[in-house]
Amino acid sequence: MRRIGITGGIGSGKSIVCRLFQVLGAPVYDSDARAKWLMGHDALLRDELTAAFGPATFDATGQLDRVYLARVAFADSAQLARLNALVHPAVGRDFEAWANARRAEGHGYLLKEAALLYESGAYQQLDQIITVFAPQPVRQARVLRRDPHRTLDDVLAIIGKQMSEEEKVQRAQHVVYNDDEQLLIPQVLALHHAFSN
Repeated sequence: MRRIGITGGIGSGKSIVCRLFQVLGAPVYDSDARAKWLMGHDALLRDELTAAFGPATFDATGQLDRVYLARVAFADSAQLARLNALVHPAVGRDFEAWANARRAEGHGYLLKEAALLYESGAYQQLDQIITVFAPQPVRQARVLRRDPHRTLDDVLAIIGKQMSEEEKVQRAQHVVYNDDEQLLIPQVLALHHAFSN
């Protein structure tokens, strides 16, 4: 079973590309969604987060206090690195269990969607990588439409912290162009057929 990674910067359209693959029957692991779930539900990770960031990480009802954790973890790069060093391995373990279950179901390939596929080292678990590419002005406009609470400065700050699109394109084996000019469906169909054979 082939393990395919799919990445791209904020606003590139990773999610819509993943939905197209899902329509074709491909299982997709959403790393960001699973990371959020694991932080609240995985016992080992909960213990590690509490040890690293203190008892206020979880409120009196046992729920993750995301506001507190964000305030602490994003205060400086060392704290963010500490958080990532706990969360990324937990996501890696969870992905392995999920991938094994998909193999048992007989799938020919699966996708792992992650914004930080290279930065987290997750690409090492995968056979091939797809980068979803869109020019920065298109990405900025999409994020501002999608997230009206964000300012252009917010979006530029996020883009500035991510690996450049050019580097992601160079490192990937496949590129899906989501630039509002080229059709997505034919590109996804071509990849689906390649991965299925």
